[in-house]
Amino acid sequence: MRRECFDYLNKHLSLSTLQKSESDGEIIMALWNELYSELEDFDECGGGDYHRENDLIEQLDERIKKLQNSSAEEKVRRGLLEEVMPFIISSNAGFDDQLYELAEATCSSDEDWRNQAQMLEGIHQNWPTRQAREIYQKLGDRAKYLELRHTQMKYGDDYHDLATFYWDEGNREQALAIAEEGMKKGEGRMDGLRSFLSDRAIEDGNREKYLALQFEQATQYLSLDTYNSFKNICSVEEWSAFEPKIVELLDKPSSRGYLKIRMHREEYEEVLAILLKRIYPVNGGESGDELTVAKELEQRFPEQILTYYLSGLRNLNSNASRNEYANRTEVVVKVRRMLVDVIKDESRWKFFAGKIKGDNIRRPAFQEEFGKVIAGWGEL
Repeated sequence: MRRECFDYLNKHLSLSTLQKSESDGEIIMALWNELYSELEDFDECGGGDYHRENDLIEQLDERIKKLQNSSAEEKVRRGLLEEVMPFIISSNAGFDDQLYELAEATCSSDEDWRNQAQMLEGIHQNWPTRQAREIYQKLGDRAKYLELRHTQMKYGDDYHDLATFYWDEGNREQALAIAEEGMKKGEGRMDGLRSFLSDRAIEDGNREKYLALQFEQATQYLSLDTYNSFKNICSVEEWSAFEPKIVELLDKPSSRGYLKIRMHREEYEEVLAILLKRIYPVNGGESGDELTVAKELEQRFPEQILTYYLSGLRNLNSNASRNEYANRTEVVVKVRRMLVDVIKDESRWKFFAGKIKGDNIRRPAFQEEFGKVIAGWGEL
């Protein structure tokens, strides 16, 4: 009621700057207090009802926008930050993004930002420390940025961030030294570092180093897109040197993600051999490289692809859930397409379908699920 009264007065009275600031502060704190007890419940339980969670996200977003457009006094903003911070520290309610954004919205001056950075730094956890570091960098506090930056130097992105900092300062030598150190010591994704060093190699006219870095970039998570991107930057002579190295990667046992590359290279028999060594994926649907390339090979190798699809039926004569029956109908639809539309042998389809229908005649759920999807199932 108090908050609604302030809303009403704001709309119907002309307020002085001080009155407007006090009123905005009252409204902000009232809006926050309306959510506080429920946030506490989520924090204590590590989450809550999915629909209520979405409602709370929307309400937090509304309060963030309200605060961003508010003229509330500094003491109100600091008071709100102190109430938000325990939820940031626990990180257990499930609203980290909104809570950090709300904390940022409490800042309207450099002093506010520095106060928040000091509070985050005092938590002594990786993510809050990263947020504090970014605030110090934005404030131009070089010493504090570097102090916190050097406490977290593990991943490639950490080294990339520090190398970029030195580069932007004009300290080329230090930037390159940090980047090279990161290439040796960094863990996780190295994309940023490689891109940074690739740009430097281009500037220095070092084509050999540039191509080596781009090759690593393309093959760390090799896909058809990265394959084509790397090929496009190579001359014919350069590609002839790198192509055997990529082909060697395609021969590894984990080559499932490289099926599209082999298709692009028109290595159809190699792709077929890979498919036939496996079985149709459970819950395959229509997604995934395997099923995509299997469909592309239907006309070229109809009997072999039919065999691959049939491997997805497993034991049709056992009891299963409706979901499992529904998954199997997807496979049978493919079998029907192969026999009727590709191989052009409808009698073979009718014999196959009639047999599995007869074998499962005492399973009503099986019959219902197949009848929903497979054309002519009732007439078989």
